[in-house]
Amino acid sequence: MMSYKMEIRENMLPVLGPKGGKEEIQALQEVIESGWWGKGPKVAEFEEKFAEMVGHKYAIAVTSASHGQDLIMKAMGWKNIDVINPTISFIATAMIPLWNGFTSNIVDVEKDTMCIDPQDVEKYKKSNSELLIAVNEAGVPCDYEALRKVFGGFILEDTAHSCYTPGAGLGGDAAVWSFQAVKTMPCGDGGMITSNDKELIEKCREMTWFGVASTWSRTQGASGKPGYAWDYQVDLVGYKYYMIDIMAAICLEQMKKLPANLEFRRHVQERYNNELNSIIERPHHTETVQYYCAKVPNEYRDELIDYLADKKIHTSVHFKPLHKYTPLLQDRDYPVADEEWLKLISLPVHNRMVEEDIDYVIYWVNEFFNKED
Repeated sequence: MMSYKMEIRENMLPVLGPKGGKEEIQALQEVIESGWWGKGPKVAEFEEKFAEMVGHKYAIAVTSASHGQDLIMKAMGWKNIDVINPTISFIATAMIPLWNGFTSNIVDVEKDTMCIDPQDVEKYKKSNSELLIAVNEAGVPCDYEALRKVFGGFILEDTAHSCYTPGAGLGGDAAVWSFQAVKTMPCGDGGMITSNDKELIEKCREMTWFGVASTWSRTQGASGKPGYAWDYQVDLVGYKYYMIDIMAAICLEQMKKLPANLEFRRHVQERYNNELNSIIERPHHTETVQYYCAKVPNEYRDELIDYLADKKIHTSVHFKPLHKYTPLLQDRDYPVADEEWLKLISLPVHNRMVEEDIDYVIYWVNEFFNKED
């Protein structure tokens, strides 16, 4: 029996990517024609609907999840603190504490979830460890119950990969979300802070535009007077971290599509799980499937990446350990991360894919291991 030989495609299949359509175009047109492009009614609508979706009382739309983290650190008023974060994460997780003059105390992860290891937190926490950033790696939730037992400070839940897993964002004292271009609910770039802590949220909101109340709020009677209130009081140092209506309009349309988009991502996950060569270690099931972070024997990983690139399949690694970057070097061992990250490979999963793309990835990954037999 002759085996089928799949033709190599002409264009590269990206590992991640956004998908929009006529709905987003129409929403953008409406904002442009409204004359209100900055922070206005669309942002307010998005904040309200997003808070309701994730189960928090309050939400603030910001320019990115990274800026959301930065705002929380500034709003809390900490000085010279130690911030605990996992070594498997995007570099922003450990870089933002450095912006604020804090130390980044990078700890190891658990082998099965690749999330922060509570035992390592307990081992390496310091007397001034006031903040812990818990990253739901690839959408897999951290063990918040175990973290609470070993850490009594502020837990910031990084839910950049968890939009939206039911219950995500509720494990910490506050959460930050990402709408960056390759996330599950993209708008180009943007983020959200959510929390039930009214005082924290109000201070963060005040800091999103140099301590000034938004122009939109000052046209809506916030001053108690009719019309636009030109005067304002500034009581603290602020920044420019607010989302604008152009981005919020895209997010609102993406939110409507989120259930169907996540269903397709889970379909990709299921097909990979069922059809890829058994040598590949499947990732934890997630509701979002932000990434499909498989593991392969480390002697094959880099060769497989190059092989798939030659077949026009883009892959990635999520992530290289943070403790390997020069500004973040640590004087300790990372037995789990140093071994496991060498096995990681992220295969394509996004809403621009079609069934033929899934077939294509499965075929060429399996071909690679068939030739190795």
